Amino acid sequence: MEITENLRVFLETGEDWERKNTSLPGVSIIRLPATRSRPASLAMEVNPVDDNGRPMKKKGIMVMGRGELMAFRQIFANEKLEQLLGAVEAVLPEKKGSKKSSGDILEI
Repeated sequence: MEITENLRVFLETGEDWERKNTSLPGVSIIRLPATRSRPASLAMEVNPVDDNGRPMKKKGIMVMGRGELMAFRQIFANEKLEQLLGAVEAVLPEKKGSKKSSGDILEI
């Protein structure tokens, strides 16, 4: 399998915290450095991209196994998550620059 071999080479020769983009928009592979308790490893980072292909967040969600992926899927599928986010958005102050101008009047 070509992808497995490419990942193996990346794990062995990549730099710590090096990021390798994938053909899936918003998904990359990061080489994590070795620690005292584990060798260097790989993680998948999920960070949605905007219309211009730029990441929407500074850091995405790191997923290191299928169990974590399934747990995230279960959380994101919960309809109450959207209700909670709506409530959070309702109490946040309005962002700068998002005020709508009234008519053709230039507000100073």
